[in-house]
Amino acid sequence: MIRVSVDPAPIEVASELAALEAHGAGAIASFTGIVRGDDGVTCLELEHYPGMTEAALCDIAEQAVARWSLLSAVIVHRIGPMSPGERIVFIGTAAQHRHAALDACSFLIDRLKTDAPFWKREVTDRSPRWVAARADDDQAASRWTRSADRPA
Repeated sequence: MIRVSVDPAPIEVASELAALEAHGAGAIASFTGIVRGDDGVTCLELEHYPGMTEAALCDIAEQAVARWSLLSAVIVHRIGPMSPGERIVFIGTAAQHRHAALDACSFLIDRLKTDAPFWKREVTDRSPRWVAARADDDQAASRWTRSADRPA
């Protein structure tokens, strides 16, 4: 099962985990991203390209399900304005064994950061600024193309 959600509503981690556990897997892995208040950020505004964003996330999830034989993959991403401390993304994977669940979870967040069309704008007490792509995100995503089974 694959579930992708792009929505301004707060992310309910407990309900997301419970849904993953319902699949009878031997392992559940998850990642929750939190809005940081670095450099005086008071608000993070996230925009996306409706339809294209969901399609990109579904594609990434389908790759993970096929590569690691997952029972389930969930990607929940918020859009709109968010304050530091709020959840921005939830990634969850369900698999028969821990290595598959953990590797797939890492793959999903690494690839989401580079492959999904989101735009972030940080609001500070100075002036709003768009967040540029980061080389370390590209490097993290590229490690998944080196090996069919494990990151480098």
